[in-house]
Amino acid sequence: MARSGGARARLFVAVDLPAAVCEQLAAWAREAATGLELGSASFPLRLLGRDVLHLTLCFLGSRPVEEITTIGSALNACAAHGGELSVGSPLWLPPARPRSLAVAIHDDDGALASLHAAVTDAVSETITWKPERRRFRAHVTLARTRGRPRAGSALPGASSALPATPQLRFTARSLVLYRSWLAPQGASYEALASCDLSAWG
Repeated sequence: MARSGGARARLFVAVDLPAAVCEQLAAWAREAATGLELGSASFPLRLLGRDVLHLTLCFLGSRPVEEITTIGSALNACAAHGGELSVGSPLWLPPARPRSLAVAIHDDDGALASLHAAVTDAVSETITWKPERRRFRAHVTLARTRGRPRAGSALPGASSALPATPQLRFTARSLVLYRSWLAPQGASYEALASCDLSAWG
């Protein structure tokens, strides 16, 4: 255990996406953002770069830096056979007070849900960490809203339809432990450890 006041890192575990999928999702987000420029009634968006798009499996929060190696090693036990994933409909998250625009990821054969459970178990058995109690909702965040809308505000897209999401199917290739660096212009992510998921599919 780290001593109180020691160096800490903001960590999460994610599935990396194929570059071609990131490119098409980023293009869709640019189109969606253009359609939402409605002056004072809009939810102006800050688009995320295609190179930072990912599918978060579990957010670990602020952890002692000395746990990084241990967590990274635990991921090696999580590689498993799986199946194909696909892009679903747009999502405003959280629904009541949306702060981000995302797309749902469908997991028809349950492979991603199994991977999520394996990662959660591996990490919680390795460090003193409790996973979120809410249901895992697979998605990829593509943009964040500027400011926080008031409760009860109409969702963007309620009066102006978002474009249809691209019909994409893909296989995940790697599981990554990331460190998140926060900055006024947006977060950046540093890959600290990875696990090959090439056996998927």
